[in-house]
Amino acid sequence: MTLNLLNNDKSGLNVDTDTPLLSENDATESLRPQFWSRYTLAELNPSEWEALCDGCGSCCLIKYIDEDEDGNVDESLVEYTDVTCQLMDCATGYCRHYATRQEHVPDCIQLTINNLPNMMWLPSHCAYKRLYKGQNLPSWHLLLTQDAVATQQQMRAANVGVAGRCVTEIGMDDEEMETRVVNWVQP
Repeated sequence: MTLNLLNNDKSGLNVDTDTPLLSENDATESLRPQFWSRYTLAELNPSEWEALCDGCGSCCLIKYIDEDEDGNVDESLVEYTDVTCQLMDCATGYCRHYATRQEHVPDCIQLTINNLPNMMWLPSHCAYKRLYKGQNLPSWHLLLTQDAVATQQQMRAANVGVAGRCVTEIGMDDEEMETRVVNWVQP
């Protein structure tokens, strides 16, 4: 087994790795009613793909992942830290440079339909992972509640999200990161 240190920016959600990321202002395709339950992930348009993200920021946390010789990941062996990418605003839980993040952090992993099967280390509440596994969206997801305030309150009640409880990787060495494993993110 190999132990890999992985740093990922969850905000990099895009259906196709060859197309540029869409910002909220660029999203021209509309959301079809209950698209998450009517279409497969591969059938979603870019706006729908982006709308699945709950904005928790957990995938931006640095994590330790055990892989076997074939590169398979045992979800139960993934350990999240509370240390996040240098671009994360730890107060809000959002990327400071979402649209240009790969210019700042070239190894930022972009979640796509093609690499999702290899990203089962995503947190158990992640809509992408849940839909991929044939599960429903979490009851607090904005697509279900249609109320951002209610969603944020319910996410806090469910202990979901990095806002206010993460620290930046800037200036932190590997030894210190290893001491910052948390149990409030479950793969």
